[in-house]
Amino acid sequence: MDRFVLPYNAAWHHSVRSGVFPPPFMEDLKSLAREEGLWNLFLPGLRESEPGTRVSNLDYAPLAETMGRIPWAAEVFNCSAPDTGNIELLHRFATPDQAERWLTPLLEGRIRSAFAMSEPDVASSDPTNLQTTVRRVDSQLVLNGRKWFITGAAHPDCRLLVVMARSDDDELPDAESHAKHSMVLVPLDTPGVQVVRNIAMLHHESPEGHCEIVLRDVRVPAGNLLGAWGEGFRMAQARLGPGRMHHCMRTIGQCELALELAGERVLERKAFGKYLSDFSNIQEWIALSRIEIDQARLLVLHAAWMLDQPNPDTSRLRSEVAAIKVVAARLQTRVVDRAMQIFGAMGLSPDTPLAWFWSWGRALQLMDGPDEVHLRTVARHELARARERMGTGSAYFTTPEQLEAAPRLR
Repeated sequence: MDRFVLPYNAAWHHSVRSGVFPPPFMEDLKSLAREEGLWNLFLPGLRESEPGTRVSNLDYAPLAETMGRIPWAAEVFNCSAPDTGNIELLHRFATPDQAERWLTPLLEGRIRSAFAMSEPDVASSDPTNLQTTVRRVDSQLVLNGRKWFITGAAHPDCRLLVVMARSDDDELPDAESHAKHSMVLVPLDTPGVQVVRNIAMLHHESPEGHCEIVLRDVRVPAGNLLGAWGEGFRMAQARLGPGRMHHCMRTIGQCELALELAGERVLERKAFGKYLSDFSNIQEWIALSRIEIDQARLLVLHAAWMLDQPNPDTSRLRSEVAAIKVVAARLQTRVVDRAMQIFGAMGLSPDTPLAWFWSWGRALQLMDGPDEVHLRTVARHELARARERMGTGSAYFTTPEQLEAAPRLR
């Protein structure tokens, strides 16, 4: 990162502003990373025959934090979202034909992909609302619907959409609400697929895109169904756990950088005859940021450790992953906001990464599920535990009846 990626940071931004994306040097950096074995580091199940280095979630976490300091860096190591999640899905559920066509080129970094789930016309925080449909017609699958904020769909190398769609009632007539959706592999150049626009987030437009996509009578072979009918949500959960951990560690890397920049700024800037570092409120901001970052990092590392266990408590793991998602997103807006305030007007400009870091932190409070949904997951887990131990807490009460029944001391 220090020797090869950071020196190209200004060139990356200049290239993107000039309309050249990806920058021409990206392939050289990717080739170097692959030669060094720093490739596909996110995938604990990486097979010996596949390119890259297999590490655990716990070992990958600090690597993701380091990559996160430069938002475009993950692509250098073939560790970019949403490819990481899509690769994990294909790794676990793809047929041999699907793996040959899509998984292999993704692992080799020859193509990019996108995950099409969120929709503009329904509250996607409840995924059972999703209305994009898929039905079987002879030997084909036909999809219709509209998706938006689909990350990566504007990347010139994007070739694949993994689409979550509501299955035809004829296929699943008696299924419950969480077993009515399926995943379909849709080549981006399929007739009927229209990338309508790249949606700016808080007026920041990503070159990879957060796109609105319309699917009009999109037809793909029946063999493009990923997994089984109605298994979409189950597969999505397998995808989201590690992906959320990756997001959180990249966030912590950005918070760490924001704190470093703020620390240097307060030591060199003066106001009212004193360095900013001499003001007590600035010292408190610096201290709180350090404490909060370290707390969040430990929580995320614990979740990564739980992901690595062979038979984790599923309910507790789901609660832990939900918790780190809330903690990391809120951490980023707090820490970066303090740094922006310290930098003053420069903090609002593109001269520092702070404005983009803050925008991304704010977006994370909605992406991959809003904070409120994750907080409900944590609360449900805690309430379930409370029900299991119902009544045991009364041993800690000190009521008059308990005092009367207490053993008498001689």
